[in-house]
Amino acid sequence: MQTINCSDQLNVLITRPAPKAKALAQQLAANNIASFEQPLFDYQPLADNQTSARLLTGVDIIIFVSTAAVEFAHVKFAAQNWHGKVVIAVGKATQKALHTLGINHVICPNQENSEGVLALPVLSEPDSRLCEKVITIVRGNDGRELLANQLKKRGATVNYLESYQLVWRAFTKDMSKQWFNQQINCIVVTSNAILEKMMALTVSQAKRNNDSLLTRYWRDQCLWVVTSQRVYNNAKALSLTSVVISDGAHATNVTATLQQQLNNHTTDTT
Repeated sequence: MQTINCSDQLNVLITRPAPKAKALAQQLAANNIASFEQPLFDYQPLADNQTSARLLTGVDIIIFVSTAAVEFAHVKFAAQNWHGKVVIAVGKATQKALHTLGINHVICPNQENSEGVLALPVLSEPDSRLCEKVITIVRGNDGRELLANQLKKRGATVNYLESYQLVWRAFTKDMSKQWFNQQINCIVVTSNAILEKMMALTVSQAKRNNDSLLTRYWRDQCLWVVTSQRVYNNAKALSLTSVVISDGAHATNVTATLQQQLNNHTTDTT
């Protein structure tokens, strides 16, 4: 089986859902990096209008964890009816989605994750008096519990509004070989859920098919680009050899990381 040197030319598999996959593919193309879009799941609305109205009005703080959380909450209960005294976005893309809906006074941490949100003065300073606050976290039907758990420890009353759900797509039993035949040698992963799914479709699938060469290819030769330290730690725990961290999941950051990988290879071989 012929293998691919990941440093010579990147053929990137983008596992994000559209339109984020499209945005990354366009930036990569502008930098002459080939890519294939393969979303692993789709979004569907989940919360009903009554629940959305109850959890988006009359609360002290509303925290949105993603652009999908914003968009699907708006579908069920229009943004002009939301009444949170403080609105927080986990990341800049989520903040932009809120701005698009006319919600302009949005707090966003520099560190775009749960830890960054928890460090915000409005949630961490002693005089914030979280014991008197009611907080709604708007998210999908799955995710980290760190944010809610820590806010509860600080005395807040916390409720989830699960505005959407992930519906995983079905794949054939030979995706591992199909992607190899497409010369995929780099995979972009933006969450632990996506990492675990991709492991099942590559390394684990090759093992089930008793293909040791293909197993080693995905585990040891393919470049895995992840977007947080947490996902990096999980990738290494799963015995992936070639893993690099992008400074965030935005298309610009991921593109810069991949371009740096190519630049490093050019420098090393000249």
